[in-house]
Amino acid sequence: MCGRYASFREAQDLADAFAVSAGTVAQDARLLPPSWNLAPTDPVRVVVEREPRPAEQGDAASGAPLETERSLRLARWGLVPGWAKDPSVGARMINARVESLVDKPAFRRALVARRCLVPAEGYYEWQKPEPDAPRAPKQPFWIHPQDGGILAFAGLYEFWRDRNRADDDPLRWLVTMTIVTGGAPADDPELAAIHDRRPVVLDPSRWDAWLDPLRQDATEAVDLLLRPAPPLVATPVSTAVNTVGNDGPELIEPMTAGDDRPA
Repeated sequence: MCGRYASFREAQDLADAFAVSAGTVAQDARLLPPSWNLAPTDPVRVVVEREPRPAEQGDAASGAPLETERSLRLARWGLVPGWAKDPSVGARMINARVESLVDKPAFRRALVARRCLVPAEGYYEWQKPEPDAPRAPKQPFWIHPQDGGILAFAGLYEFWRDRNRADDDPLRWLVTMTIVTGGAPADDPELAAIHDRRPVVLDPSRWDAWLDPLRQDATEAVDLLLRPAPPLVATPVSTAVNTVGNDGPELIEPMTAGDDRPA
């Protein structure tokens, strides 16, 4: 699973990396502070594309191609389906298993029409202690690209309408997201030894296809998720990351052997 990750680049850096024009970076996404310890229900940044609105499509007879608009937005981590009675269900839907995307009612509609990229510098996973030390705490690892580059998790997003709010209430709509997860790669025994699940990371060659709202074939979308992921490295870090309230660059500093303090 993926229950904690870090995203600390500036919004403009993300816009440049994901080919988002300056005019489509939402103000709240621009102002979101960096975090080295994002947790479920936190506001997070996502990259989305939307179809042209009818008023923007112009004269179809002109033959001009319709262009989608890519933007950087905020969403709450934990997907709330549109049919949910209340948003509390989102706490149980922080991840969506790639094996069941097509079948689960909570995810299958979003898979077709509401896919997103979740920018990250890396994520955390916890390894169980050795059998001869059952009472030892789980060891957290910071899992990230060796070169410090940006990651793009495959995600899904949804809109949930609060029926208790008026039509003109700007808070009537809640935007939520989930991170797609898959099995640990068989060709990476180090990561597999830490945990048997991992977020699905899409390399840049798949970003456009995954985001394209006009590509509405669930089978094709799932195929994008099953291709090889970019290589990652795992660095042991302090258990300070276990506490949601802790935040800062010290959380990703490597530990010294046999110590629980950053090196």
